[in-house]
Amino acid sequence: MHKLTPFLISCVLFFGAAACNDTARTDSAAPAPGEVPEAPTAQTRQESLEESQSDVRRRQLDADIRAREERTAALDQAPGERTPEDLASEVRSKLEANIPDGLLTVEANDEGIVTVSGTVNNQDQLSKIEPLAQEIYGVNDVVVDAVVAPPQG
Repeated sequence: MHKLTPFLISCVLFFGAAACNDTARTDSAAPAPGEVPEAPTAQTRQESLEESQSDVRRRQLDADIRAREERTAALDQAPGERTPEDLASEVRSKLEANIPDGLLTVEANDEGIVTVSGTVNNQDQLSKIEPLAQEIYGVNDVVVDAVVAPPQG
């Protein structure tokens, strides 16, 4: 039994790391980093909006944000000690909660610089990206590579 427990814990951690290896995106239709964003179809934008506004997704976002805040407080982390993955994930959650129909991809680096790319519906949503990302503890700078691309058709 003593040999089985570490093995099981290792398996869980391995599969968890593999599952989290994807880039932080607000939606599966968001462009990959470096991809030229295209204007989404009206149907894609509507599906994204419906998914992000569902009760289940809202509860997931709230739980994610609370868990990160509690973990950061418990570890008493300084901004420079946060991993890029934590920053990207938290910024993604913040953007998804506040710009539900945006198709955005979030990347972060060790210096706390966050890059947001993808598309949003209008200029108002585009102007919200930087201040929302700056609200996250550990974000030092925000590069907004997102563009306004209203849904087609």
